[in-house]
Amino acid sequence: MSKTEKFIAEVDRYSAHNYHPLPVVIAEAKGIWVTDVEGKRYIDMLSAYSAVNQGHRHPKIIKAMEEQAGRLTLTSRAFHNDRMGPFLKKLSAYTGYDKGLMMNTGAEAVETAIKAARRWSYKRKKLDEDRARIIVCEGNFHGRTTTIVGFSTDPVCREGFGPFTPGFDVIPYNDATALERAITPQTAAFLVEPIQGEAGVFVPSEGYLKRAAEICKANSVLLIADEIQTGFGRTGRRFCSDWEGVRPDIICMGKAMGGGVYPVSGIAADDEVMMAAFEPGNHGSTFGGNPMACAIAAASIEVIEEEHLAERAAELGDYFRGELHKIGHSRIKEIRGKGLLTGLELHELARPYSLELKERGILAKDTHGTTIRFAPPLVITREELAGALKTITEVLGK
Repeated sequence: MSKTEKFIAEVDRYSAHNYHPLPVVIAEAKGIWVTDVEGKRYIDMLSAYSAVNQGHRHPKIIKAMEEQAGRLTLTSRAFHNDRMGPFLKKLSAYTGYDKGLMMNTGAEAVETAIKAARRWSYKRKKLDEDRARIIVCEGNFHGRTTTIVGFSTDPVCREGFGPFTPGFDVIPYNDATALERAITPQTAAFLVEPIQGEAGVFVPSEGYLKRAAEICKANSVLLIADEIQTGFGRTGRRFCSDWEGVRPDIICMGKAMGGGVYPVSGIAADDEVMMAAFEPGNHGSTFGGNPMACAIAAASIEVIEEEHLAERAAELGDYFRGELHKIGHSRIKEIRGKGLLTGLELHELARPYSLELKERGILAKDTHGTTIRFAPPLVITREELAGALKTITEVLGK
């Protein structure tokens, strides 16, 4: 039995079978490169679902983590720490919002936004207590909690986990007219992904998000943008909403916020929402805003800004999709994306091609059967991307 087979067998024996990963066991990583337990190197074209925008083990982020680990790791929110305030000031400057609220995982950020929208609607919009409704989209992926899977339209996520939390209305994605029709006097918010990443990198029509923002504003409905996958430079802007000049009322953040080394998430919003929604005792997290997370997240944002990773993603993303279009094989149905977030949809199952790419040193993951998602770390060079494209073309164009 090989090392790879041994480790996979252990996972199969001792872990719940809630994932179906590619048969590779990674032991080391640096930048865009990962190395498996057999010593084989691969280009990481998934970036841990956009959690590693800055590249694996970025020196500045690792240094911040090590220095903070030598001083203070956790206080809980029972006490203040000397990292949270400076970080939130930096986050406010980066996002343009008055305040942030720190959590740990992406799902927690979405749950926090849901709670914020509901409480805001009762205190500011004066909706009937316990009757607020939130509009969501078909094909959404906002996390795995019971509340969130309850408004998923993916049967794999939902089946067997009910009963579900009420208060959500599902409409088609990329349909502003459907949004307008769905709003009622009890609507508190519209929760939407600027690009539906997990669903297969579905990019809405130009102007959709802007029109949705206008509809929400006209009806005193909060616009909540889930930027957990699309934020922090991934799509070629700080946040994907920036492409249309849209400023959501709440943004959900996570993944790359932790620089690929620590779970960090949260929401950002202005005082009008934050002060209405939260007061001491009504929401919290033992680890949310801990000094380790704040030190790491501060360094993670600095890397994105100092290395101009959003601008790099915009340029290289256009190049990458342009080269994919040149493959021209009949098995390719559609190529979608913004920045360095690309979905390549086939007319057939995608997993065999993901497996062949793995054999040739490219790690990318199939999603929803027929789509391969490509999302390399934003530190990738044009030359490295060209090398990956050569292999991708050989696999998909043969």
